[in-house]
Amino acid sequence: MSKPVDSAVSVVRTYIQDQRAAFLGDLTEWLRIPSVSAQPEHAADVSRSAGWLAAKLAETGFPVTEVWETAGAPAVFAEWPSDTPEAPTVLVYGHHDVQPAAVADGWHSDPFEPQTRDGRLYARGAADDKGQVFFHTLGVRAHLAATGRTTPAVHLKLLIEGEEESGSPNFRTLVEERAERLAADAVIVSDTGMWSETTPTVCTGMRGLAECEIELRGPDQDIHSGSFGGAVPNPATAVAGLVAALHDEDGRVAVPGFYDGVVPLTDEERELFAELPFDEARWLRTAKSYATAGESGHTVLERIWARPTAEVNGIGGGYQGEGTKTIIPASAFVKLSFRLVEGQDPDQVAKAVTEWVAARVPEGIRHRLDFGPATRPCLTPLDHPALRSVVRAMGTAFEQPVRFTREGGSGPAADLRDVLGAPVLFLGISVPSDGWHAPNEKVELDLLMKGVETTAYLWGDLAEHWTDTH
Repeated sequence: MSKPVDSAVSVVRTYIQDQRAAFLGDLTEWLRIPSVSAQPEHAADVSRSAGWLAAKLAETGFPVTEVWETAGAPAVFAEWPSDTPEAPTVLVYGHHDVQPAAVADGWHSDPFEPQTRDGRLYARGAADDKGQVFFHTLGVRAHLAATGRTTPAVHLKLLIEGEEESGSPNFRTLVEERAERLAADAVIVSDTGMWSETTPTVCTGMRGLAECEIELRGPDQDIHSGSFGGAVPNPATAVAGLVAALHDEDGRVAVPGFYDGVVPLTDEERELFAELPFDEARWLRTAKSYATAGESGHTVLERIWARPTAEVNGIGGGYQGEGTKTIIPASAFVKLSFRLVEGQDPDQVAKAVTEWVAARVPEGIRHRLDFGPATRPCLTPLDHPALRSVVRAMGTAFEQPVRFTREGGSGPAADLRDVLGAPVLFLGISVPSDGWHAPNEKVELDLLMKGVETTAYLWGDLAEHWTDTH
């Protein structure tokens, strides 16, 4: 069946309502653990968070729950095989580490002492990502209650990372080393969100990320601009020249080869983006900005979701104090980040940027260019049958049409796709007002329950339609 019958929907909703208080009590307990991966003093808390989740997953019914140590923070793995041998295998990804938080940052209450106010649960990690990980525990139990099964309709696996908020430095290595255990037919990433409280959406892609720092060095020390100015190259001027040349007059990145391989938006995708209730003026207010800018020929949503970009993250050099100091500085620098889209190779982008910089540095200027670890882009084809299952399940839970978005940010989803060879789907219920990484992060409790409900329908739909299409 393409859609759960009304009786199954009723069973799911009744089960979720009956278990809601206990579910939120458990989530609140987990949120009290300050699993801040970026701060060494919280390393024990991150480990405690992993242990807590592994125990709770075992209590949920997963027969296999393990804490996987890495060179950094631990991840959690769980597995619940289906008693239907030919069922597809689905891997759910999320993370249990959180961003730093303190009352002094502007929180209205202790970020690690969860508070419920006006139907919202406030705590660090409420939305990003503990709440969205944890809804899978009640969702699978509701799935069993509605179907009468004793095991899920799919072979269900979970991989919950402990270093996502620190850039996932050990994640790909972990996936490569454990690839056999993690093997799956599809991956569900529950670390994303929706357009708004009233517009349910499914994300179909995330951009990749490459970052670099360029240092230019001229004289061996700061020198007098009156004695030497106009006769020796100035590294600050050279940096300004690089930045000025980074984009052309149409807002396109001017690095030769930068757009090689870019998968362009289809007419259908552009139409789907245009269906969203986007208010440019409101978006600008959210951005605390006064005008839009970017690549000509594309809308704001297309620019931030589906087009590659180059941004100056920081620039400096020379005297920065009060008044003036008439020097030619010895050095200058610029930090750049490149958001990448499907079809772009971070290594190729780094090579293109490296060659572009070398060709533009003036004679007499020495330069150093360092690229850090990159994140690859990830895109789900609109016609993929697993995506259709996600859309049907969410549509049943929300009782309205589901639209499509992408995310302008980046994450480790592409590592799962590349290493495991499985399509990646995104399922999240967080909304922009949840304030990821900000003071007073929260999750809307009714939407959290819709996430639970969506997964309760998803596993049966995936199993049925996977069999139909494979």
